[in-house]
Amino acid sequence: MITYQDKIIQIIKASGLSQQSLAEKLGTSFVTLNHWFNGKSQPTRKELLSKIDLLYAYYLGAEDAETTGLHELKTTARKYRLTAKQLVANRELIDKITLSLTYHTNTIEGSTMTESDVAAVIFDDKNLKNRTQIEQREAVNHRVALEFLVSELAAGTLEYTPDTIKRVHLLLMNGILSNAGEWRNHGVRIQGANVPLANFIKIPELMAKLCNELNEETEDPVATLARTHATFEQIHPFSDGNGRVGRLLMFVKALELGFMPPIIEKERKQVYYRYLALAQTDNKYDPLEQLIAETIITTGEDMEVTIF
Repeated sequence: MITYQDKIIQIIKASGLSQQSLAEKLGTSFVTLNHWFNGKSQPTRKELLSKIDLLYAYYLGAEDAETTGLHELKTTARKYRLTAKQLVANRELIDKITLSLTYHTNTIEGSTMTESDVAAVIFDDKNLKNRTQIEQREAVNHRVALEFLVSELAAGTLEYTPDTIKRVHLLLMNGILSNAGEWRNHGVRIQGANVPLANFIKIPELMAKLCNELNEETEDPVATLARTHATFEQIHPFSDGNGRVGRLLMFVKALELGFMPPIIEKERKQVYYRYLALAQTDNKYDPLEQLIAETIITTGEDMEVTIF
């Protein structure tokens, strides 16, 4: 069984919080938190143990991955309304959302660029000497791919097809991958994960089926986002860039359904991967649905979107 010392260490590692910041969140002193971190003492008060458990679940996932109040959470998420036309008409909002999504999605994939770095590259066309050309290209390409999807949706011309998804990948990986915009033609595995990925021979068939699902109407938007995203990532149709393409598709699908798109924050990378794997290997989607609903709400609050 995981100890509270281990939970504290893992929370700090996953969240990027300093010991001082975590101590403040828990309502305790730095010295006390430092003692827990180094195993010199242990938290004993029920209130503190509960706070640690909640933070651990937030950043790394609940040990049993059980969800409570999912229906209410999804109902709240659906109150944060936003359409593609509203988004393209609001330059300030679209820039804010573009920056946030680009920064977090690339950081999840290993980019070392800060949010201010991303802003300088995608908005001010700067060439940063302290960041690699690949990282800067990833940021610029991501903005281009996102703008393509949003503009197509706002114009009413977006349709989920294999060719559309290939184009998104081409825009995203242009100048980065030699096979950008092409299905992978070899087997792959995700390092450190036990998720079985699709045989590359079946990719065209599986992607056609997924596109059909994306084009269908739904009565449960959050469930649709969770299932189609988990399916796309398990198909893993490209040699690289699957996470970023998948999160772009989830973003634009949410926008198409009329509510604030979820932006998975870098601090929640571990819980995101954990719940994604649960959906893919155990057919357990509730935790991923909960994460997506929470993220929609968080994004809506961060972007100061009015709820209706």
